[in-house]
Amino acid sequence: MSQNELNNILSMLQDFSWGDTLAEMRANFNRCFSLPSHPTAQVQTLDADGVPAELITLPNSDPDRVILYLHGGGFVMGTRQTYRRIASDLAEASSARVLVIDYRLAPEHPYPAALEDTLTAYRWLVETRRFHPSQVAIAGDSAGGNLALAALLSLRDTKEILPSSGLLISPYCDLTQTSSTIDTHGHLDLMVSRTLMDTLTAWYAPHENVKDPLISPIYADLSGLPPLLIHVGAAEILLGDALRLAHQAALANVAVELKVWQDMIHCFQLFAPMLEEGRVAISEAGAFLQHHWSPKNRYEQETDRTMLASLSQSPASRYRTGRSLPR
Repeated sequence: MSQNELNNILSMLQDFSWGDTLAEMRANFNRCFSLPSHPTAQVQTLDADGVPAELITLPNSDPDRVILYLHGGGFVMGTRQTYRRIASDLAEASSARVLVIDYRLAPEHPYPAALEDTLTAYRWLVETRRFHPSQVAIAGDSAGGNLALAALLSLRDTKEILPSSGLLISPYCDLTQTSSTIDTHGHLDLMVSRTLMDTLTAWYAPHENVKDPLISPIYADLSGLPPLLIHVGAAEILLGDALRLAHQAALANVAVELKVWQDMIHCFQLFAPMLEEGRVAISEAGAFLQHHWSPKNRYEQETDRTMLASLSQSPASRYRTGRSLPR
């Protein structure tokens, strides 16, 4: 383990403060997690059917493979610019392109706004940009991991073709905060606390039952989901969420891989440019995504697209905005 690199990051986080106001929280979050740009990444600004987005391409990116990435930040912080570096690193590791979206943030836009934007972006990739779902993966960290999982559940329930796989990094999937590690690991986690999560939950779902499976996916029936990879640090309070999620996925006959990273902090992959374990984790995640992209022949893809077109006329179409952009 690169102890010196980790110690440098921990030292930086010791002095980190979320601030007292929403504006301070957002500014401090973006300042802390904005890392140097990837030297070879190309960034294209897009409108994903009304959702602001960036498409990140590396020299090795296969144009027929794309990852929809949902950033973290407790549903109230973070931007596509803040997460540009980790998206670029993941694009390089997976030999794909990455679409990072600016979903609407709470408290101005509470649940279900962020999930609606996630589903809009996915359907835009499939219906407008003409990616077959088998060419798409969905990924997210922390609150973004929640949104990635909730999106998979929503797509399953509306009987849409699911993406190839899901990558969940330190997912925040139980807003009721019942995992034991929230208390047992509180002294280890320099980024997240029960008090912070109380505030974020109150802003994200002020009038909702937080046991709703689309708000707290830990309470969902996970059957029928595509293969999942869950990464979590051993020194974070959301360790228990990840352990429970992997257990429930396995019981639901979902192909799931869980890796707990010794001594690692919440979303340590964000620090990959300065942390060896972050680089290794992103490399392993890229390999996982590559493994589960299974190319279909043209006949199979067109058959599935015909089914997608028919579904767009079904009740599931009520979730779509109807706007489109040329590829």
